[in-house]
Amino acid sequence: MSFELFIALRYLLAKRKQAFISVISFISTLGVTVGVMALVIALALMTGLQNELRDRILGSNPHIYVWNTKGIDDYHAEVATLDNVAHVVGAAPAILGQGLISTSHSTEPVQIKGIDPALEGQVTDVKGAMLNGSLDALGTRGPDRPDGILLGKDLAMKLGVAVGDSVSVVTPEGTLSPMGLLPQRRRLEVVGIFTLGLYEFDSTYGYVSLDVAKRLFGKDRVDFIQLRVDDVYDAPAIASAIPQRLGKQYVTQDWTVLNAQLFYALSLEKIAISLTIGLIVMVAALNIVASLILLVMEKNRDIAILKTMGASARSITTIFILQGLLIGIVGTAVGAGLGYAVSTVLDRYQLIKVPVDVYQVNHVPFTVLPRDFLMVVAAAIVVCFFATIYPSRQAAKLDPAQALRYE
Repeated sequence: MSFELFIALRYLLAKRKQAFISVISFISTLGVTVGVMALVIALALMTGLQNELRDRILGSNPHIYVWNTKGIDDYHAEVATLDNVAHVVGAAPAILGQGLISTSHSTEPVQIKGIDPALEGQVTDVKGAMLNGSLDALGTRGPDRPDGILLGKDLAMKLGVAVGDSVSVVTPEGTLSPMGLLPQRRRLEVVGIFTLGLYEFDSTYGYVSLDVAKRLFGKDRVDFIQLRVDDVYDAPAIASAIPQRLGKQYVTQDWTVLNAQLFYALSLEKIAISLTIGLIVMVAALNIVASLILLVMEKNRDIAILKTMGASARSITTIFILQGLLIGIVGTAVGAGLGYAVSTVLDRYQLIKVPVDVYQVNHVPFTVLPRDFLMVVAAAIVVCFFATIYPSRQAAKLDPAQALRYE
C-alpha cells in the first residue's frame, strides 16, 4: 500500500477526534449511493419502457409498408418481387378499414384488417399471439358457415364473446336502396382471440381474410404490402432503397417514421429524468467538498508535520484526492449494485402495475443496459474526483510554519 493511500484510509477510518467529520464522510458516501442507485433505476425504467413498446409495436406491425401507385392487381407477384429484396425476410398483403362491431351486449368501433392467413405470420406476431382458435381458421370456412373474424382479447371482452359466437359488422360502404345508401351489415363468426400485448391492437383490431375485407369495403385489390426485415434498425435504409431498385411507383414508410413522435418523447423523458436525478449525485459531491474542507481544517497540524518530514505538496494533494475518490468509489459501487438488483427484482416479478389503457403495458418494465450502467458509474466517479480538487489543493498550499507556530 502506498504512503498516500495509507494516510487517506487512516483519515477516513480513524474515529478518535474527528467523529463529526466521519459522520459527514458517511453522509457523503450515502448521498453518492442514493444518487447512483436512483439514476440506474431511472435509466432502467425508461430503457425498459422504450424496449417494451418497441418490441410490442414491431410485433403488431410490419417493419415497412409498401404502396404501389399503379395499384396492386396481383399481390402474389408483388409479394414475390418484394420478398427478393435484400434483407427482407417476409412479405404479406393487407387491407385496412373501419367499421362497427356489435353483439346483443355492446357495440364497439373496430379497425378491420384483411390478411392472407398463410403469409401474415411472416410479418407480424399474430399467429403466435392466439389465445383461442387459430389464424388458419380464417381461410378454412365451409360453404354453409359464416365468414370468420379474429378479435383482440380486450375487444372480445368488451363485446362479451368467445370463439364460436357470432358478431355483426357494419362498414361505411353500403348498398343503394329506395331509402338511400344503407350501411352494409355482415354476420361473422369469431374463430379466434389474440393478444399482441399492445392495448391499441387488443382493444380495437379485428382480422378477416382478404376476400371478406374486399366484400366489406367494396375493394377489388389489396391496399399495400407489409414487409419484415432481418434488422429493425436497417428498416429506413431498406425502405428508401426499394423505390430506387424497383421503380418510383413504389412508396414506402418504415416503423421509425410512423412511431417517431412516441420514441422522441420517450428519449426526451429519459434525458430529463437522468438530468434531474443526476442532481442528487451533484449534491453528494458538494458533501464530499464540505467533508474534505473540514478534514483539512482539522488536520492542519498533521499536514504541517508531514511536510516537515519531507512529504511533497503532490503527496498531500494525492492523499485528499484519494480520500474523496474512496468515498465516491464505495458509494458508486454500492449504489450501482443496489440499483441493478432493485431493477432486476422489479422487472422479474412485475411489481409496479400501471393502467394498460394509458401506458399500453400492464406493468413497468426495467432494463439495465451495460452502456447506461457503465456511463452512470463513470460519471459518478468523475464528479467525485472533481469535488476533491479544491480541498486537496488548499491542503497542499498549507504553510508548515504557520500551522505549527502556536503548537
